Amino acid sequence: MVFKRLLGSLGVGGPTVDTVLDPGPFLPGGALTGQVHLRGGSADFDIDHIALELVARVEVEHGEGESEGGVVFDRFVVGGGFRLAEGEQRSVPFAVTLPWETPVTELHGRPLGIVLGVRTGLAVAGARDKGDLDPLTVGPLPAQEAILEALGHLGFGFKSADLEYGHIGGTGQTLPFYQEIELTPAPQYAHAVNEVEVTFLANPGGLEVVLEADKRGGLFGGHDALTRFTVGHRDARDWNAEVDAWVRQLVEHRAAHGTTAPYGHYASGGEGYAHRDGHSHDGHGDHHGGHRSGPGMGTAIAAGAAGLAVGVVGGMVAAEVVDEIGDAFEDGGDEEA
Repeated sequence: MVFKRLLGSLGVGGPTVDTVLDPGPFLPGGALTGQVHLRGGSADFDIDHIALELVARVEVEHGEGESEGGVVFDRFVVGGGFRLAEGEQRSVPFAVTLPWETPVTELHGRPLGIVLGVRTGLAVAGARDKGDLDPLTVGPLPAQEAILEALGHLGFGFKSADLEYGHIGGTGQTLPFYQEIELTPAPQYAHAVNEVEVTFLANPGGLEVVLEADKRGGLFGGHDALTRFTVGHRDARDWNAEVDAWVRQLVEHRAAHGTTAPYGHYASGGEGYAHRDGHSHDGHGDHHGGHRSGPGMGTAIAAGAAGLAVGVVGGMVAAEVVDEIGDAFEDGGDEEA
């Protein structure tokens, strides 16, 4: 028995774990639910605890290059403190709350290329086994979806999405990374910007929206500018008009203030603006009430029209997502949030 338990602690003849998540997508700040299925090994084992870890594939910039690695951004203990008999089958249901800043992985069922996973670990007889790894799909909150729909209606197109390690100064960001959704410019802005990036930082009270414009070079060259706005989770607004005003304010700042500002300056928004050097400045702006109008992004996708969800990474099945997460951890290490 002692020898069997020793082998079990080394992963030989020990308990096995299989986590099954309830059908997604899940939402930031919402419940992540499912069950952990355990099967006993070749002997009785004491299960100290069952832990779930949320993991993400994150890009890290260094010098003139970048690399990808795995980051654990939350951890939950969902069970434990019991003995699992030899060959016994047991299921442990769980319900945990996702962080509000959990990245969005899909829009209208189309994957954005963001890789998230739920890793289940067992602490058995004093040894830790990382166990099972499952893909995690996360959909947008209502305000996030409304803003992305508005950008699509205005003519912006989806380019790519990734997770960047670091912090956006002047915001309430809590995770060690943030999501960037890169957009090709709408025709009316193509003369002024190469691309626009949007970052959502959700919290219980609402949503911070950080917009960044990669401006085209003029007489004095181009520069990047960031601006920040805040909205409520269930705000009723004329999103097309409001988002257009946000973008117009962002790209027109160069004409009003010149092109010699350092990175991040001259971009003011409804609640101040944010930039990468860790400072923030207060600003003022108006939010106008209203109602959404026109066809939704889902209609545009169904019709095959250009929109944010057209051109996203397709065909990524669950097994491939798991492989990508595993590769990220093998190549980039396993960093705790």
